[in-house]
Amino acid sequence: MNRKNLLCIPIFLGSFFILSAQETEIYTHSNKDYQDALALYNSEQYQAAQAIFEKVKSETNDYETEANSAYYAANAAIRLNQRGADKMMEDFVERYPTSTKRNSAFLDVADYYFETGKYPYALKWYKKVDESSMAYGDRDRFNFNNGYALYASKKPKEAERYLSKVTTSQKYGSQAKYYLGYIAYEQDDYTEASARFDQITDPELLNEKLSYYQADLNFKLGKFDEAIDMAKKQLPKSNREEVSELNKIIGESFFNLKQYGEAIPYLEKYRGKRGKWSNTDYYLLGYSHYQLGDYPSAIQQFNKIIGGDNAVAQNAYYHLAECYLKLDKKSEALNAFRNASQMEYSADIQKDAWLNYARLSYEVGNAYEPVPQVLAAYLEKYPKDEHQLEIQELLVDSYITSRNFEGAMKLLEENKNYASKETYQKVAYYRGVELFIDGDYEGALERFSKSLKSADNANFEARALYWKAESAYRLNRFEEALVDLVKFQGMPAARSLEEYDQLDYNLGYCYFKLKDYNNAVSYFKNVVNSSKLDEARKTDGYLRLGDSYFVTSSYQLAMKAYDNASKVNGPERDYAAFQKTLCSGFLGNNSSKIEGLNDFLTYFPKSSLRDDALFELGNTYIANNQESSGLEAYDRLVDEFSKSKFAPRGLLRAGLVHYNASRNQQALDKLKEVVQKYPNTQEAKQAVATAKLVYVDEGRVSEYAAWARNLDFVEVTDAELDNASFEAAERKQLEGKTDAAIRGYEDYLKEFPNGLHAINVNFALAQLYFANGQKDQALPRYKAVADSGNGEYTEQALTRVCEIYVEKQNYNAAIPYLKQLESSAEIIENKTFAQSNLMKGYYGQKDYGQTIAYAEKVLGAPKLDDRIKSDAQIMIARSAIATNNESLAKTAYLVVKKIATGELAAEAWYYDAYFKNKEGNFEASNEAVQKLAKDYAGYKEWAGKGLVIMAKNFYNLGDAFQATYILESVITNFAEFDEIVVDAKAELAQIKAKEAESNSSVDPNEN
Repeated sequence: MNRKNLLCIPIFLGSFFILSAQETEIYTHSNKDYQDALALYNSEQYQAAQAIFEKVKSETNDYETEANSAYYAANAAIRLNQRGADKMMEDFVERYPTSTKRNSAFLDVADYYFETGKYPYALKWYKKVDESSMAYGDRDRFNFNNGYALYASKKPKEAERYLSKVTTSQKYGSQAKYYLGYIAYEQDDYTEASARFDQITDPELLNEKLSYYQADLNFKLGKFDEAIDMAKKQLPKSNREEVSELNKIIGESFFNLKQYGEAIPYLEKYRGKRGKWSNTDYYLLGYSHYQLGDYPSAIQQFNKIIGGDNAVAQNAYYHLAECYLKLDKKSEALNAFRNASQMEYSADIQKDAWLNYARLSYEVGNAYEPVPQVLAAYLEKYPKDEHQLEIQELLVDSYITSRNFEGAMKLLEENKNYASKETYQKVAYYRGVELFIDGDYEGALERFSKSLKSADNANFEARALYWKAESAYRLNRFEEALVDLVKFQGMPAARSLEEYDQLDYNLGYCYFKLKDYNNAVSYFKNVVNSSKLDEARKTDGYLRLGDSYFVTSSYQLAMKAYDNASKVNGPERDYAAFQKTLCSGFLGNNSSKIEGLNDFLTYFPKSSLRDDALFELGNTYIANNQESSGLEAYDRLVDEFSKSKFAPRGLLRAGLVHYNASRNQQALDKLKEVVQKYPNTQEAKQAVATAKLVYVDEGRVSEYAAWARNLDFVEVTDAELDNASFEAAERKQLEGKTDAAIRGYEDYLKEFPNGLHAINVNFALAQLYFANGQKDQALPRYKAVADSGNGEYTEQALTRVCEIYVEKQNYNAAIPYLKQLESSAEIIENKTFAQSNLMKGYYGQKDYGQTIAYAEKVLGAPKLDDRIKSDAQIMIARSAIATNNESLAKTAYLVVKKIATGELAAEAWYYDAYFKNKEGNFEASNEAVQKLAKDYAGYKEWAGKGLVIMAKNFYNLGDAFQATYILESVITNFAEFDEIVVDAKAELAQIKAKEAESNSSVDPNEN
């Protein structure tokens, strides 16, 4: 271990005279001024002496006296620190080259500067001294002073040359050996330093500092026992700073002797350099605790080592990971192993750290990089490793546990030896289920088919067949679904599966959709008599049983089925009640039907079937010869449900009633109202045709023609051509000639843009384009139908318009249509679809009040699946976050966390961590981030945000390593998310600034 001493080196110099007190004979004559000046000089009265020497120098005619006066005057100037003193001495040497004082002048001035500690000045004059002319008695002083001045001027190599000359000097020898030893010590030549120090006999030097350096030298030479003995002896004689260093020497010596228990108290007493420890200091104390099995204390030291990148740091992070594992802190261990695995100072440590990092990634998840990527990287780095089979199995499982089934399928298709056929069968099945839940039924069907091709497990084979049938059913491929369900029915393994309980229900629906109502009746009978199905499905079974009987005109049986359904307070109770009234009518009991419809209107004030009921009520009153009641029902229908598709029909029926009763003017009023309020509908066109009959009956044909010419949706002539053009295109469609049908319909609209069949043609054309995936071409056709009024196809067209705009995320265009769909939809799922997307649209427009209002509407809808519930709760939560209503957000995210899947679940777990962090519940917050990392690592943005929260948690828990390592990893691995990186850098800068106050290895400016 290389250490630099910071202690000052004391100077040990003997006394010496700068000038000789004795003068030559020539100065003993009667020159009183000169003698007076000399006396003053020797008594250190330099100012007075200088003045007299200057006077003598200028007045005397004696060369020697003049030269000596100049010498003393210059010497006095140096001692007085006068400006230009050096120049005076140089002038003396130049002017009096034969003076005997010349060499003495150089030496005397150098010695003076040396004594005053001005070593660079001293060296300047020592260089001028002629060593060959020097008196023998001056040589040791010259060599020592010159050597020390060079040492003090940080010129150790030159200093050694002069100090080496006086090692045998009685006066300077010990000091010279001390400085020679210290020069070797500073240059890390510990053997030479030790040898020099061992030669010193001066007790003053031995007592002052030498024991400290000898202790340190013994430590550096690996003589740890000697270092401990000498350092302990020196402790009582040392100052506070030296005591700290000596404790470090003793502690590290015990450490190197593997006497960790003895090392700890001394290592703890070390105060650091300028009050700061280094990463190495923390490592020594941490490792000592680690060796003694005190893992919490070891962690407290190891985790202060931040930003380390050397062999010591790699060791520290590896042992830190081991300590975390001993305490079952696997997420923390993962980070430490990951750090050690990224360093190459020890290949063995790196490999073992890699292995543990890979295993832990599989076990607890990894928020930095996908777990399969970690495992695959290990296999690539260590291809012939003894753990290869284990890692391969973990790799396959990691795709499964992280729910990356598509990745698992690809891996197994490329590496068939990684797992069995059964594993591939299961993976393909799970991917199919995943796609089915997401509504990608084509993709799901494809994966279920792949699963069936690799069928090794009978249970999964049966499940895949069942869900393949479900996928086909959702794609309206009912025959294909039926074939698979029948095959599933015959599989022995199917009978033990929970899916088997739903089989009768699904078969009933397949036969129902295929219009095979007799078979549908058989299976729905099984449904309603089943003990394994829930109440909702049994109720739905009664409804479909009733529908099957109804379609086959078995009205009495239908009524019984509907009656059973209506007894349950389910979401379609109103439908059952309504259908019962229809059955009464078909059974010829109009009075019962009328009574039932009126009861329906009373008991179901919010039913979406109220407009149907009013229309049927009007029709039944008319059929029952209760004309006024019938007309009143039609009027009520138009007043209360003006946007319903039954409103124009009710008006038209009212007009026909008046026409049949020969109330022609009242008939015309109703018929014209149809045309005015609902132009472009089939009812409007029929109203025009009926109005024509009225006008003809009354002989007002010209009046009719004038009125009809102003209607842009009616062609007064060419009706036969219109019909022929439509029928030709329709025939092509019925024959399955799609391209020809599209051309025919397009030609029709060019010829008859407002023709009799324009709405039907627009809808048929839109459907054909949509089926071909040409949604941009379908959109204007659907819009034409949606904008035309409340016709037969309006709701379907509206739904498609909304779907297309929503898919494009064009909510500005979608919102008007979504609102129209919400207000007019008769199918409850369409209403929920409209409300759900209005919620998202308003959120996109930052209208958070409307977002929450629509989210609550969605949550109030019947038969809501978890995906839609979680969408609604997410919208509430996000809106609450945007409006700083964290209490509402927390409640909503808790609900989302329980029911959501995929990215919504990742978001919910992030906020779970966020709120727990704000509450100071840091351990629980970390558990939420770990859940996010393990189960939802594929959603990288949420993983990155979660890691920043985790870093804050760890720092609050006193773990600086985890905090800084996580933040540095976020900065490196999440560069595509600017906001996350900015947050991570800001947090890291704060932590490093704080840690730099106590750790000298931390650079607060490095980020």
